[in-house]
Amino acid sequence: MIKDCMKRNVFSIPSTATIRQAAALVVERHIGLLPVVDKQGKPVGIVGLADLLSLELPDFFKLLPDFDFVHDFGAVETTRPSPEEIDRPVTTLVQPVIFVEETCGLLRAYALMVKHNIHDLPVVSEDGTLVGIASRVDIGAAILSTWKTVTPSNP
Repeated sequence: MIKDCMKRNVFSIPSTATIRQAAALVVERHIGLLPVVDKQGKPVGIVGLADLLSLELPDFFKLLPDFDFVHDFGAVETTRPSPEEIDRPVTTLVQPVIFVEETCGLLRAYALMVKHNIHDLPVVSEDGTLVGIASRVDIGAAILSTWKTVTPSNP
C-alpha cells in the first residue's frame, strides 16, 4: 500500500494564502509540489514549481512551438511578476489535484502518475485529509524492493 512508502512530513498551504506565500514556501522547503488545502486539511488543488515559474516566462514562449534557436531571453531574464500578480490568491493559480487514499495499491498509484504525467501524488486518509505525498521514486523503489523475494529460474 502507498501508506507504507509515502512521505508523511508534507508541506501544504491553505487555500486562503497568496501566490507570494506559496513561492516563499517552495523556496524555504525546496519542494516542487505544494498541495493547497481547505480549513479541514482536505486537498482542493496543487501548485507546482512549474505553475509558479510560468508567471516568469515571457509571453512569446507560449507562441513558439520551438524555441531552441533562442540562446537566451535577454532583457526578459530580469523581469519579475508584478506585486499585484503575486499577491493574488493562490487559488487563481491552482491546478486540479489527483490524489489517492492511503490504502491504494502501489501499481494503481504509479499508473495514475504515468497516465496524468505527475511526479508526486498527494495521499489522503479515509476522511479525505492530506496525510502524505509519494513520488514516483518512492513508489517505484517500493515495488522493486519486492523483487528480492523472486527466486531465479533454473534453465
